[in-house]
Amino acid sequence: MLALSLLLFNPLNGNFPLRTLDSAFNTSPMIPRLRLAPHSPEFSRIAYGTWRIIDEPAPTPQELNRRIQTCLELGMTTLDTAEIYGGYEVEEALGRALALTPGLRDKLEIVTKAGIYVPNKFHPERRTAHYNATGARMVKSLEKSLRFLGTDHVELLLVHRPDWLTRAEDTAKGLNDLVRSGKVRSTGVSNYNVHQFSLLNSQMEKPLVTNQLEYHFLHMEPIYDGTFSQCEQLGIVPMAWSPMAQGRIFDPKNEAAVRLKDAAEKMAPRYNGATLEQLAYAWILAHPSKPMPILGTNKVERIQSAAASVGITLEREDWYALWEAAQGRRIP
Repeated sequence: MLALSLLLFNPLNGNFPLRTLDSAFNTSPMIPRLRLAPHSPEFSRIAYGTWRIIDEPAPTPQELNRRIQTCLELGMTTLDTAEIYGGYEVEEALGRALALTPGLRDKLEIVTKAGIYVPNKFHPERRTAHYNATGARMVKSLEKSLRFLGTDHVELLLVHRPDWLTRAEDTAKGLNDLVRSGKVRSTGVSNYNVHQFSLLNSQMEKPLVTNQLEYHFLHMEPIYDGTFSQCEQLGIVPMAWSPMAQGRIFDPKNEAAVRLKDAAEKMAPRYNGATLEQLAYAWILAHPSKPMPILGTNKVERIQSAAASVGITLEREDWYALWEAAQGRRIP
């Protein structure tokens, strides 16, 4: 039986001893839980992202069910999806996988997103890709998501992108209606700037609980443009999509990736041999706004490896060393 050494934090002594996790997962979950806001449901500290889960070769419902079970046993109970993922087919694939195990859905938190509409085989009448965050569209999209997922509610609904043609009060009406109906436990946004967030939030009966943003070594804008600072000020937790920069931080042809690899190898001995991938998650987790990384992989071993990153607390100088490696310059 294969075994994987994982870094687990020991709260009694503050150390990071190595612990073996075998493929049968004979251990308690290692990923802690948190609330994105005081009034939100609880979520796992790392979410499993489903953007590319049906990429070729597409998994069978049984294979996808086993992958979800793997996440669950590690404590990665939050699934992040979206109406548009997989050409509008991922939610349905998830629903088929969840239906194979009675009660499985009740052990998970589902995050979904709506608001992006593109021409596709289901809607050939669409001429142009566009955003639509009207209240009526939010309600219609969410109700379709519930049917596909085979559930009567989701823990979190996000507006996927800002819609420049819809007033915030219109979007808020749909979101507020969904929360009141019980079909949505909490609401948030994705890819909003601080002004767009503030405007929509001002119209909400229950405040927004998160802003899901691109954040990784090669895209650090949230720590410069005020979005993470806004989350910290409001006491909400942002979500970080594409934490591995869609694999670019491992590209030997990318100069920043080469620098990161060298920096990670030098500091790895201080973290029980942690990989660049694990250090990348730890770097994200270390920000004071407590970003929730959204893991995106179809490989079980990478799910297991990512789970170990919650046990790594980067030293301040190492966090900045990784910043310098990514930027290719010293701090200002």
